Amino acid sequence: MIKAVIIDDEPKAIQGLTWELSNFENDLEVVATFTEPEKALQYLKNSQIDCLFLDIEMPTMDGFQFLKKLDKKDFAVVITTAYNEYAITALKNEAIDYLLKPIDTDDLSETITKVKKYITKGFNADKFEDILLQFNKKLNHKKITINTDGKLVFLEPKDIFYVASDGNYSTLFLSENKKIVVTKKLKEIDELLPKDHFFRIHNSYIINLNKIKEFLKTDGYVVLENNAKIPVSRQRKSEFLEKI
Repeated sequence: MIKAVIIDDEPKAIQGLTWELSNFENDLEVVATFTEPEKALQYLKNSQIDCLFLDIEMPTMDGFQFLKKLDKKDFAVVITTAYNEYAITALKNEAIDYLLKPIDTDDLSETITKVKKYITKGFNADKFEDILLQFNKKLNHKKITINTDGKLVFLEPKDIFYVASDGNYSTLFLSENKKIVVTKKLKEIDELLPKDHFFRIHNSYIINLNKIKEFLKTDGYVVLENNAKIPVSRQRKSEFLEKI
């Protein structure tokens, strides 16, 4: 059963969508509705859901601002709006579908199908990744498993020079001038990397300590073997000096 939440500043819009979704009661249950995005954020911090129906035009916080404030987004996002100019932005924010108000029943049916596929794909990928991670641990394997573009990539720590953050995305800069972009925050990547090799030197960067070529004390930068120049934050400088 799909657990869904609806966020819309108009109570009548929530009522209408809830009624439409009742046609799919064998597949989906609306577990909560909100007219205030702030309250929805608090709810989602402590609740596990499968799908979020999110309005864009809201007075205190629009839908895209709401998505940026989420601590985690491990559920399908469906944008609901009366304005069609938001379609491209919706896709950039990783929404799986886009429904124009008034919502058509046939369109909603297609959306439910997409949500089911998203949940099945996400579950299988996560489960498979967990199995591989546990297998690696049992074998005392040194490789790092990264889930990206629908595939699992196995990296040797020595091949990673540094990782840079771009909001909800991170880029791993590798040997031979290769790089991988993943839809994970830097904090999540940091948890995957072995602490004896890597250090979060700045809010936006993690470096491979074995790749440091120079430390420019005056400028507050490290230079890596690939000549990348990475800033050292003041708050992390002391801990960094202890590491090296």
